[in-house]
Amino acid sequence: MSMLPTITISKPAAIKKGAALLVAPEGVDIAELAGELDGEGVVARAAELSEFTGKSKAVLDVLAPAGSPASRIVIVGAGKPEGASEADWIALGGAARGALAKETLVTLIAGEAMDAAAITCFAQGYLLRAYAFDKYKTVKNGQNGKPKAQKLVIQAAGTAAAKAAWRDAEAVARGVMLARDLVNEPANILGTEEFAARGEALEALGVETEVLDERKMKKLGMGALLGVAQGSARPPRMLIMKWNGGKAKDKPIAFIGKGVVFDTGGISIKPAGGMEDMKGDMGGAAAVVGLMHALAARKAAVNAVGIIGLVENMPDGNAQRPGDVVTSMSGQTIEVINTDAEGRLVLADALTYCNQTFEPTAMIDLATLTGAVMVALGQHHAGLFSNDDEVAAGLTRAGEQSGEKVWRLPLGPDYDKMIDSKFADMKNVGGRYAGSITAAQFLKRFVGETPWAHLDVAGTAMSSPSSDFNRSWGSGYGVRLLDRWVRDSFEG
Repeated sequence: MSMLPTITISKPAAIKKGAALLVAPEGVDIAELAGELDGEGVVARAAELSEFTGKSKAVLDVLAPAGSPASRIVIVGAGKPEGASEADWIALGGAARGALAKETLVTLIAGEAMDAAAITCFAQGYLLRAYAFDKYKTVKNGQNGKPKAQKLVIQAAGTAAAKAAWRDAEAVARGVMLARDLVNEPANILGTEEFAARGEALEALGVETEVLDERKMKKLGMGALLGVAQGSARPPRMLIMKWNGGKAKDKPIAFIGKGVVFDTGGISIKPAGGMEDMKGDMGGAAAVVGLMHALAARKAAVNAVGIIGLVENMPDGNAQRPGDVVTSMSGQTIEVINTDAEGRLVLADALTYCNQTFEPTAMIDLATLTGAVMVALGQHHAGLFSNDDEVAAGLTRAGEQSGEKVWRLPLGPDYDKMIDSKFADMKNVGGRYAGSITAAQFLKRFVGETPWAHLDVAGTAMSSPSSDFNRSWGSGYGVRLLDRWVRDSFEG
């Protein structure tokens, strides 16, 4: 991987070398903002000539300013900070990293416009923008040899509060980047067993893990999940991760992820064009692993369970066929109409296992489940479906704050009828219309009365539009959203 910057927070001090970074609220006096850094007024003059006013994410870059101790002064516009959201500060940090990627030492002088929350969001965006998945490139950035490491020093008046906030924010950022790694890895490297091992590595942070193999899942009656896996040489796995940061008597909140490490569509095979993207069909599972990393690394004061069903959907001679009937762990039978609607089969047994084993206070599942949600919402919102208005409202607020937005879509008996089957309790597809809704209706049949939400992240977890803080094909979507939801709904 490309080397990530080291970010530290310290008390204000004179800058003696390296690049200086300033954040300018809209309309600020640049001469006053730059202060002693602008020894001969070069920066103020440059701002005047370029009509730099501090508009959000505008950049003023002055190289080797005469009379300044800094080798370079970069000023990034903050717009109107009093109305800036968490997502705005993250984006601003990403924009700053974009302007300073080649520097080895950068000092951010955090002015009055940046409190501890703003500083840590800015730093998180800066770190996330630096992420690049280039481990398989033998020549990086056009050069052979070791890339240069960057150090970002943030000078702030309230260092204690900023340092404490940054410890948590960095933990979340590392969780996002872990999720990105998992989505970006090629399927020949990251199979079901390898994926489970990546999750087991969270034990170093205090997460308890368990892996169910095929024998254990057969014993539990997970016919829906196992039916998807039967066409692959790679064995199915179910990874259970537990973080016990709350009171012993408190039931956990649960996160369930679809982990199809590669999806050919099975017998209902996908077209060749774009099939390489199906290495990312485990984006929901990746987000769950990244979230569990974030919760454990920041010592979240909650009990949480992460469960991911890991399979590969392949079309060999043993693969399940359209028309097959499988029996899920819940006892409900499913007619498989389309073997490319496999993620919901995996989640059906994972949801049942979670509900029966842990009796959680709420369950959230994430899955790159349907192309239909991209037709409805594009790639800027994940589809949200829920049986609980409070959970749905909390996730919507968390999406607005984090910038990982969701949009609630309907559920109801008319949609539920669309997945009734002539030969089994239900079928795994509901026809051409309302594809993302009927998929959610299918999942709803496996959650009982537990408060639940389903996030269809097909458009947001992989190949989503690049942003100021993400240039990666795998976005890590869901980690920041759910961490924010946990903080607001369970940690106060």
